Amino acid sequence: MDAHRDRHQKMPPRQTWGPRNADEPPPLPPAWTAPPQGPALRQSPDTGPGAPPPRKRRRVFLWFFLGVQILFLIWVISGAASGSGTPDSCRGMTGDALKTCEDVGDVGTTIGVGLIVAFWAAADFILALTYVIYRLASRRPGS
Repeated sequence: MDAHRDRHQKMPPRQTWGPRNADEPPPLPPAWTAPPQGPALRQSPDTGPGAPPPRKRRRVFLWFFLGVQILFLIWVISGAASGSGTPDSCRGMTGDALKTCEDVGDVGTTIGVGLIVAFWAAADFILALTYVIYRLASRRPGS
């Protein structure tokens, strides 16, 4: 019984939830403590006062990647445009023979443009894989 009574005596007073008097100020919330700070950032020895500011990273890979995209785009456009008109091998033909010759030329153009797009996708995949490997290899240890 004594343990039961001791437990009730140590409890904080019960809070009332009813309406409060308008003259009373609202109760203040408990004070918040600042969150714990993380470990200090490591600084290299040359970042002291008077050291030159860090250089801006050059985005060589980004510009190289965009250059490759532009070259492939020009290649696709020129490949598709080369198939327009009547091929030299179809000159002098008429009727169904001309139609068949032009259709065969269009199929060849379609296959050629499809191969260019396949090379484009393969090149982008190889560039992306190379970039990921480079980024993983140049990571700082522990980050």
